[in-house]
Amino acid sequence: MTSRLIGIVRAAAHQAPLETLERAAVTVEAGIEGDCRGAKPGHQISILFREAWADACREAGAELPWTTRRANLLVEGLDWPREAGRRISIGDVVLEVTQETKPCALMEAAFRGLRAAMRPDWRGGVLCKVVRGGEIELGDVVTLASAKA
Repeated sequence: MTSRLIGIVRAAAHQAPLETLERAAVTVEAGIEGDCRGAKPGHQISILFREAWADACREAGAELPWTTRRANLLVEGLDWPREAGRRISIGDVVLEVTQETKPCALMEAAFRGLRAAMRPDWRGGVLCKVVRGGEIELGDVVTLASAKA
């Protein structure tokens, strides 16, 4: 199975409603254009992996939309990284994993038991910094490099 980008969202402000996108500009300076997290060093873009989210939802006993997680990107078909330093390419864009996205109290508020279900195996996704910007769009191929290139 080819790994693909299947979801893109951004938020204008912390806890603001999410805006669903079909494509987005990504820059080294601002992450996803128009997203409030983009200027945070090392935390510019968050990625959730469909299979990890499905595992967490199954364990929590709920079918929840991926946007409950409030991650910027949803990727399917990728053996998701579980360590900092790995690089993820989405089309021409290159992101570097800086850390695990720890599930916060918002996850528990969304559904009781979700926060605990997201804790194992980096199920909450990863935070990334932008190494090389460009355009991304739904359907883009996603690849994972073994280490910094």
